[in-house]
Amino acid sequence: MQYHSTRSRQVLCGSKDAVLKGLCPDGGLFVSDEILKASVDMKSLMDKSYEEIVYAVFKVLLDDYTDEELKYCISRAYKGKFETEDLTPVTGIGDKYLLELYHGPTSAFKDMALCMLPQLMSKALKGEKVMILTATSGDTGKAALSGFQDAENIGITVYYPYGKVSDIQYLQMATAEGGNVHVAAVRGNFDDCQTGVKKIFGTMTEEIKNKYNVSLSSANSINVGRLVPQVIYYIEAYKQLVKRGAISYGDKLDYIVPTGNFGDILAGYYAKLLGLPVGKLIVASNENNVLTDFLKTGVYDKNRDFIKTISPSMDILVSSNLERMLFYASGCDCDYVAGLMKDLNEKGRFEVKPEVFDKLREVFDCGYATNEESKQAIAKAFNEDHRLIDPHTACAYKVAEELHTGNKQVILSTASPFKFAKDAYESIFGALEGSASADGFAYMEALSAKTGEKIPEALASLKTKEIRHKDVVDIDGMADFAVKCIEG
Repeated sequence: MQYHSTRSRQVLCGSKDAVLKGLCPDGGLFVSDEILKASVDMKSLMDKSYEEIVYAVFKVLLDDYTDEELKYCISRAYKGKFETEDLTPVTGIGDKYLLELYHGPTSAFKDMALCMLPQLMSKALKGEKVMILTATSGDTGKAALSGFQDAENIGITVYYPYGKVSDIQYLQMATAEGGNVHVAAVRGNFDDCQTGVKKIFGTMTEEIKNKYNVSLSSANSINVGRLVPQVIYYIEAYKQLVKRGAISYGDKLDYIVPTGNFGDILAGYYAKLLGLPVGKLIVASNENNVLTDFLKTGVYDKNRDFIKTISPSMDILVSSNLERMLFYASGCDCDYVAGLMKDLNEKGRFEVKPEVFDKLREVFDCGYATNEESKQAIAKAFNEDHRLIDPHTACAYKVAEELHTGNKQVILSTASPFKFAKDAYESIFGALEGSASADGFAYMEALSAKTGEKIPEALASLKTKEIRHKDVVDIDGMADFAVKCIEG
C-alpha cells in the first residue's frame, strides 16, 4: 500500500516511511488511494481478541511491516498498561452504549494509539534519530509523553495552550518524566500550537536534518500511525455487541464521536471502508462547532471567536484530519484538496462542491452541545442511569439523544470523568463546600466519595509528583524551543 500527500502524488512511500515522517513535505497528510479497494473479513474478527484484530487490520493498512515486526509491536503496546481486562469495554447507558476508551495509562482515548505509535516508529527507524513535535489541546500531550518516555533514539517535544487545559491535564504534562521528553506552554490557543508545529515542519525539517542529523515527526492524529490504531476499537465495539447478542452481524451501528481534530471519527470511516457495518458517523461538537456548521452547510469557516469550554480537547477551529476526508470525498483529487487548503490558509474558509458535500452527508451527521447542555447531560447520565461521564462524552451523549436513525448507538467515551472532576461534580451535585480553595484533587476525591467510582491511579498519583516542565513560550518562540530541545 503506497502513501502520498493529500495535496499531491509527487512523493510515494510505504507505511513505515509515512509513520516516521508524520507530515508530508508539502504540508499535506499521508493517505492511500488503495484503501478504497482494501477490505478485511470483518465477520471472521467477531471471535478474535483485540490484539488479533489489530494484527488483521495492520496487515492491510501497514503492509510493509513484517509479521514479526507487527507481533513485536502488538506484544509491547498494551500489555500491563490498562486498568481493565478488556482494553475498551462496551457498557450500557439507557438504551445506548458507551465505548469506554479511558482505561489506559493517561485515562484518555489517545492511549489506544499512543501506546502503539512508539512501537511502530521504533520498527521504522533505520539508524537515524527522531524528534517528535506535537501540539495538544489536552490529552494527546500526556499520552504521547507517556508512550515515548525514554524511547531509544526518539525525543519528544509537546506544546499546549497556556491556561487552556484542565488543571489535571496540566499536571499530567508538567510532571512528565523521562530524559527525552520536553514540554512548553504556548501563549495562544490550540490552533496556534498546531499551526506553529506545522510551520516548523514546513520550514525547518531539512535544516535540522542537515545540522543535527535528526528527523522531525509528529505524534498528532495527523500521523497515520496514530490514525490506524484507532480503527480497531470501532471493530472491537461491534464485536462485543455481537457476542452478547445485542446486535446480529450485519446490523448497522451508529457511532457518536466527540470531535475536535476529526481524527477519531475518521478512524471510524476507515473501519467502514474496510467493511465494518457502520450506519452513521455522528460528529459531536462543543461550542467551537466549526465542524457541525461545515457538515450542515458545506462551508468551513474558522473566522469566528475561539470559545474556551469545559471540553478543552475539542476547543479547535482547524480540524486537520478533515483534509483526509476531503481527499476521499472528492474522489482522491489532490489538486482540489490543495486548493481548499490554500483557501483555508489565505482566507480562513472554504466551500466544497455540492457533489463533495453530498458524499460527506451520506456518511456523517452532526450536532453540538453548549457548556450548559454538556453539564445537563452529565447530570442526566448520572441521575437517570448512574453513569459518570466527562464533558467530552457529554457532548456526544446530548447529540445522541437528539439524533435517531433507528440503528443502535455507540457513544465513544473519550476521557475519564476524573480528569474533569470539577465540572463533573458541579454538574451533578452543585458547588463543593469550600470550593474557593479546592483544587482538582479535592474535586476528584469528592466525586469519588459521592459516586462510589474509583479514581484512576495514574491521576491520583499526580498529587505528589514534582513539577518538571515550567517553560512558557510565545508562538514565534516555538521553533527556538524545538531547537533547544534537539541540542539537549
